[in-house]
Order: sequence, then C-alpha cells, then structure tokens
Amino acid sequence: MQIKEKNELLEWLKAIVVAVVFVIAVRTFIFTPTLVSGKSMMPTYEDGDRVVVNIIGKQISGLKRFDVIVFNATEETNYIKRVIGLPGDHIAYKDDVLYINGNPYDEPYLDAYKAQLMGHGTLTQDFTLEDLANVSIIPEGYLFVLGDNRVNSTDSRHPTVGLISMDTVIGKANIRFYPFEQIGIVK
Repeated sequence: MQIKEKNELLEWLKAIVVAVVFVIAVRTFIFTPTLVSGKSMMPTYEDGDRVVVNIIGKQISGLKRFDVIVFNATEETNYIKRVIGLPGDHIAYKDDVLYINGNPYDEPYLDAYKAQLMGHGTLTQDFTLEDLANVSIIPEGYLFVLGDNRVNSTDSRHPTVGLISMDTVIGKANIRFYPFEQIGIVK
C-alpha cells in the first residue's frame, strides 16, 4: 500500500510541476495580464480595467496602425497607447483631423469624446511630426503612439515619451477580462 501511495503522490507532483511550467511559459511568451492605470486610453480602456497582452501577436502579425499596445515607458512603468504612426510615416494633426502622409484618417474610437465637445474646441491640438520629434518621417524601428484621451495622455507628443522604439513593445492589448460586464475584444 505504501508503494502505491508513493507512486500516486509522485504522479500528482509531476502533474503539478508540468502545470506550473506550462502557466509560466504561457505568461512569459504568449499572454500576460496587465492592469490599466490612468485615464489616457479612455473611453477605450478605463482606469482599473484588466487586459490580456498578446505577446506573441506582434511577432506573428506585426504591429499595425491603430493597434493598442503596451510598451515599457521606463524600467518600472508600462504604458498602454494606440499606434498612430509607423516607420516611414509623416504624422500631423490639423483642426482635429489626423493626417498620415498627407491623407486624412477617421478615428472612430474618438467619436464619444468629440461628441462631448459639441463644437467647443478640439480634442487633439494641431501639431506636426517636425514640431514634436524634429524629424519629417518616423525612423525605421520606431512608432508614434497616442492615448485615446487626447486631452489627458502622456504619449509621443511629450518629450518624456517621444517616438517609441519597437524593441520596447511588450505586445498588443485587445482583450479586456475585467470588469466582467465588459469582457471581450476591444478595437
């Protein structure tokens, strides 16, 4: 009876070790949970939302314009922002309209904020890439990112952030798992 109990205990121990290794591998290389802290991505993500960051997604499908990403802003702090400009792009804002390489782009994720303004001012102040980063196009290996809450976001418009290196990107954030009533894919 003791040998059978030892074997059963050993099998349970093996199963637990395999499960722990599997969870650590998934969390390290595929998905990781992240807490949204602050109001810079409102209304897309609220302060306190919990999102899944798809780490492997950036390697598989690459980073695309308007993806929401998480990146290392400092050694201690990660930011969540929306990719607006890719390498080779010229970015400008004029009269609350985004221009990429001279072409206007719709930003439907900003509609709720723009509706609140009701013709009283702009959500995003005018700027050009030259004004902010002293370059005419985004260099290879860099991104231009903005928070959806344009009035209250520390993003590529601020010298402390500027253009971000693609090497600092942790992954894409497009699945909210908390609060529970808002679980799902977010665009």
